[in-house]
Amino acid sequence: MTSTNPTGPSTGENPAAVPPPIAPATPPRLRRKPSRWGGCLPWALVLAVLLTGFAIWKFPSFKAQAELGSAYAARVGCSCRYVQERSLDSCQSDFEPGMEMISLSEDPATKTVTGSVPLLASRSARYAGASGCLLRPAN
Repeated sequence: MTSTNPTGPSTGENPAAVPPPIAPATPPRLRRKPSRWGGCLPWALVLAVLLTGFAIWKFPSFKAQAELGSAYAARVGCSCRYVQERSLDSCQSDFEPGMEMISLSEDPATKTVTGSVPLLASRSARYAGASGCLLRPAN
């Protein structure tokens, strides 16, 4: 007598219910890793190219608006500071909405106020006595 249990009709088990043997695992070098980007890398590249193209197309407009805004801020800041004799910090509240990027600085020795937009534009206005504040020519 053997110690193995026979399978088949004599034991009441259905031979079809026995699971098939497990296939050997695929070697690790042949397995494909799941994509980290989930298949969106091509779309991200297309979007990056489109955004870069838009920025290059609109850059002259951004620069012109920055020049205009910094000139306006310098002129208003100079008038506020030297004609009305207010502090430069209080002059910042005279700006129109949307001009938060523009900063003011002054040179008390030459009575000049400079309005600047970081990395884009900078303009200065000088107090000229009875003539008020005059913008300096752009460089």
